[in-house]
This record gives sequence, C-alpha cells and structure tokens, in this order.
Amino acid sequence: MDNGASSYRRFLDGDDEGIVEIVRDYKDGLILYLNSFTENIGTAEELMEETFVKLATRKPVFRGRSAFKTWLYAIGRNVALDHLRHSARLSLMSGEELERLAGEEESLERSYLRTERRILLHQALGRLRTEYRQVLYLVYLEGFGNAETAAIMRKSRRQIENLVYRAKQSLKSELEKEGFVYEEL
Repeated sequence: MDNGASSYRRFLDGDDEGIVEIVRDYKDGLILYLNSFTENIGTAEELMEETFVKLATRKPVFRGRSAFKTWLYAIGRNVALDHLRHSARLSLMSGEELERLAGEEESLERSYLRTERRILLHQALGRLRTEYRQVLYLVYLEGFGNAETAAIMRKSRRQIENLVYRAKQSLKSELEKEGFVYEEL
C-alpha cells in the first residue's frame, strides 16, 4: 500500500496525476478530521481544499519523518488552526475554551493514529500464513498461554514458541513494508 509519498514525489517531478491520486485517497478522511475543528462540514471542505492548494502551490518538503498521511493531516491541522485564529469565533473564546479545544485535538489525533495502526495491523495479519495468523490471534488477542494455544492447535509447546517467534518476525516484516515501525515486536 502506497502511503502517498511516492505520489507526492511524482507530483514534485512534474506528474500532475500524483496530486490527483493524493486528493482522491485522502480528501474524505481529511474533511472529517477538519470538521472536528470547525464543527461545520462546509467549512471543513473549504479547509480541505485549502490544504491541497497549499500542497500543490507551495510544495512543502516531505522529509519522511512520519507517514505521509500524518504529515498531510498536520498541514490540514495548521490550516484549520489558522482559520480559527482569524475567525470571529476564536476571538470570542475564553482561554479555557482554547485549552479544551487543544486538548480535544490531541486526543482526536491520538485516537485517529490508533485506528490507523489497527487497520494496518489487520491488513498485515491478513497477508500472513494461516498458521501464523491463528497463533498470533490466540496468544495476543485472546490471551491464551502457550500451553493452551498448543492444545488448541494440536502442537507441542515448543512448536508454539517457535511458531509465535516466526509469526512475529513475519508480521514485523509485513508492517515494515507499510512503513510502520513498532519497536516491541
């Protein structure tokens, strides 16, 4: 799965189809994210358009320090915050309301990133061998111990230990293909 970085590189190299792909792939999620700031879907759509216009005209540098989507949403967040700063609504907000809004933004961003990680994990699990999927599901999602998992899968405890190790390595490899890095695997 391309995370948008190659489409952006193609756009920067002169292929306008790259920006079209980015808009197609990210516009809906970006609108929903920006709506959390504005609480107005029409305004969120305008801010989404402004985000993509900024991307196309200013051509900011994507350094790859995060996923492309995270970087794009950060640009969108900055556009939304600029909009709120300049709007009359923001000038009427108290300091407490501004702090609450900032706290909600961080909470929403963390929640969104967790959801994205779960989706990536689920997709990567789907690409593993059936036996690997089963052992990871039983041990990590259902919380069975190695002895219980061995009984369920009709294998020895040692076979389960080896299978868990190989399954984790395979999952790690699949996730790294997606650009996901998780140190605890």
